[in-house]
Amino acid sequence: MMSNLIDKIGDWNPQLFRELKGRLKFFNVAIAVATSLLLQLVVFLYQLRELPDDRYSLTATYCRLHQVYELQQKQVYQESDQSRIADLNHFFSNNFCPQNEIDWQLWWQNHWEYTFLTFSVIFIFTLLVAGTYLLINDLAKEETRGTLNFIRLSPQSETSILTGKLLGVPSLIYLFILVAVPLHLWAGLSAKIAFNYILSYYAIVAASCIFFYSAALLFGLFSRSFSGFQPWLGSGLLLLFLFITMVVALSDNITLNNSTAWFRLFNPWDVTNYLFPNLFHVYYGSPVTNLQFFYLPLGTSVVSVVGLYLLNFGLCSYGIFQALKRCFRNPQASIISKEQSYFIVAFCQLMMWGFSVQISLNNERWDERLGGSLILLALYNLVLILSLIVVLSPHRQDVQDWARYRHQAVSSRKSAWQDLIKGEKSPALVAIAINLTIVTIPWLVWVSLTSVFDANNGQIWLSNDIDRFKVVLAIALSISLMMIYATIAQLILLLKTPKRYFWTIGTLGTAMFLPPTILQFLDISSSKYPTVWLFSTFPWAAIEYSGVTTIFMALLAELSVLALLNFQLTRRVRLAGESATKALLAGR
Repeated sequence: MMSNLIDKIGDWNPQLFRELKGRLKFFNVAIAVATSLLLQLVVFLYQLRELPDDRYSLTATYCRLHQVYELQQKQVYQESDQSRIADLNHFFSNNFCPQNEIDWQLWWQNHWEYTFLTFSVIFIFTLLVAGTYLLINDLAKEETRGTLNFIRLSPQSETSILTGKLLGVPSLIYLFILVAVPLHLWAGLSAKIAFNYILSYYAIVAASCIFFYSAALLFGLFSRSFSGFQPWLGSGLLLLFLFITMVVALSDNITLNNSTAWFRLFNPWDVTNYLFPNLFHVYYGSPVTNLQFFYLPLGTSVVSVVGLYLLNFGLCSYGIFQALKRCFRNPQASIISKEQSYFIVAFCQLMMWGFSVQISLNNERWDERLGGSLILLALYNLVLILSLIVVLSPHRQDVQDWARYRHQAVSSRKSAWQDLIKGEKSPALVAIAINLTIVTIPWLVWVSLTSVFDANNGQIWLSNDIDRFKVVLAIALSISLMMIYATIAQLILLLKTPKRYFWTIGTLGTAMFLPPTILQFLDISSSKYPTVWLFSTFPWAAIEYSGVTTIFMALLAELSVLALLNFQLTRRVRLAGESATKALLAGR
């Protein structure tokens, strides 16, 4: 029967057939089933360790008489009568709760709840960590044996191959979990947990598996330099992420009223604790109940919360899957295209700003809270743009091919701009400029519509047009600085030296962090020397202490540097595009 089922699967997805046939051996299946059953028995028996017996205390939780005796004990201790306290202690030590006074229904309900919650945690760790390890390890073995190239040459579609990997490689993990699902479901229903809450948990776990498994495949394709260490590295990073987010979910001072809330949507613990409040015994309630998105109170409904998590996992998994399809056949291709980068940047801005713009639930000023969140937004966008600079900037050979043969495909100025915006091998400066424009639009809207409360001196900033104009100039400074970094990165990638990516990352890192570090080390503060800080990676620190004329002159200086660098880049690209014969005749 199993053989016939696998054969039918092979007709639908040959790659899944290959994975299942290699893993669903009798011995492997028996081990997975036996391990799952043994784990269920251990968890069940472990929860029985506190089964009420003949020596169950009168003041214990499940004794129906405990409230009466606790009240009596409280009165005696308030009277401070030592003789009565001694008599009471003697009574408690020699008398126990009668068996007919034990609330067995409540005890079994809590027992099943503990069992359900224990398996809920085990499912998340087992599926995500073990499944991630198996997927990355499988790709590493395929690469070592050389069979991965044969799979790439297969007539199957990328979707079929990748789906077969996602479903087939962790198949024994799926079997391990499926054997434990009946007990988990029975425990949840016995604990009087709503069936739709349990189904919501299963949906969240399935969506998180698709996301992290897709990310694991992408990591496996681009981590060949780690040799055989990449399975441990990938699964270890995910395990660390799960532990850290579990600690964060246990914290009572972590809220979801800033841009970090989006990153917590990738954490399965918050929504699990929202569905099952006794998971971490957090008595102050889950922060998800106060979750807002552009003032929409999504946390008030289970449907909206689960829908938001599923939508986020679904969209991000789709994006990773598109990157997988793009890079699977050609490992040398960039992870994303220029067109895809525009959608990614727009999506990131939507999510980060959506969770930053919320109604304050306490006495905190909303503009003060938003002002603190803007620092996080600026840092996230800085990392995002720098990552895109490294990913989208093509290497020397690609630029050389584009410069040499573009006249065959480009017949007009309009086509030339389309090639710079969408082309795979053209320099990425125009694409970076478009992404910076997408990032800038929400900032300009914010500057024109709001003000910021400075908690240090109790003053309101951005309350007049001069302050707003200074911020607009600061945004222009940041854009010009990012464009300078992008031009430098493209110039380095046009060199003939080996390991150009490492040189690019090292140069950008030095240009970004060395000047502010030196200024801090020399105790050159932004309040005393604002002009110096205007030319650093963080010009925002000096905006409040600089005049409009000073900021404008700094902007002109950066634009001049950008123009010179682009002139040099244009010259390099033109020289790279010359034919070998023309270069030889010109004496180069």
